Amino acid sequence: MALFTKLKVWKTLLTRTCSTQSELTLVTKQNGVKRIVLNNPKKRNALSSAMLQKLNDDIFEGVDDINLRCIVLESKGPVFSSGHDLKEIRQLDSKKQEEIFTKSSSLMVGLRHLPVPVIAVVNGLATAAGCQLVASCDITIASSKSQFSTPGASVGLFCSTPGVAVSRNVPLKMASYMLLTGNNLNANEALQCGLVSKIAEEHELDVEVEKVLNSLLCKSRSVLALGKKLFYDQLDKSIEEAYRMATNTMVENLKFEDTKEGISAFFEKLSSYLQPTTKCYSQAKEHYELFCTKLIGTLCFSNMN
Repeated sequence: MALFTKLKVWKTLLTRTCSTQSELTLVTKQNGVKRIVLNNPKKRNALSSAMLQKLNDDIFEGVDDINLRCIVLESKGPVFSSGHDLKEIRQLDSKKQEEIFTKSSSLMVGLRHLPVPVIAVVNGLATAAGCQLVASCDITIASSKSQFSTPGASVGLFCSTPGVAVSRNVPLKMASYMLLTGNNLNANEALQCGLVSKIAEEHELDVEVEKVLNSLLCKSRSVLALGKKLFYDQLDKSIEEAYRMATNTMVENLKFEDTKEGISAFFEKLSSYLQPTTKCYSQAKEHYELFCTKLIGTLCFSNMN
């Protein structure tokens, strides 16, 4: 009887653990868009070991599915993410701490290697590794009330790993300002320095996200995947090497069936567009000539009087 009771307790604990793990994020898939919502607002959506593992599983699962066109990362609560769970980290030995930072870095680097665009949608505060996650996405759309910071130095733990991502998004002086002072950037400042792609009022944030999604979904997945890979691969190359890589990529791109169809469709649209333009030009010319005739007549009549 005692053994049965213990087994029942263990089962309950295991179920709670699995349930808690699954509830760290909410995942939906619709019309080619995978939405992943950080769902631990009570802990400010901290990037704990469990959260990092869950994000890793959610993000990279099914990335080769040709129907997947875009991934959106967002969050519940007033904080997009507060970064690493310091309470968890301080209780671990050095080896475990290294494992967490390595897991986090692998996730951030992995976002670049995904064949589809990744959008961060921020409606609140993104700090430390939370800011790092934002900086690691391809596109960031933020509400006007959002703020961004790397405040680790304020508590004695410099934001070394977040600094890698941030410094690849913003100019040197701004990166230094963020990392050394820990001060927040508001949404406008983040937009001006390149940490954010677009900003919108909170009530219009979803509309702005849909606009960006529509712009992405009408494009070829294979073309965007090729272009995204080249874009990031050439960043650390010399300008000569970057152009060589880009040239080879464009030649390869021209072989895609999607590209051939797209270019053909472009010229068909251009042809249909030019026809009414010519007609409009003829009409405008007629109106202009009639106007000149009337103007000359008016002037002549005035001189006679």
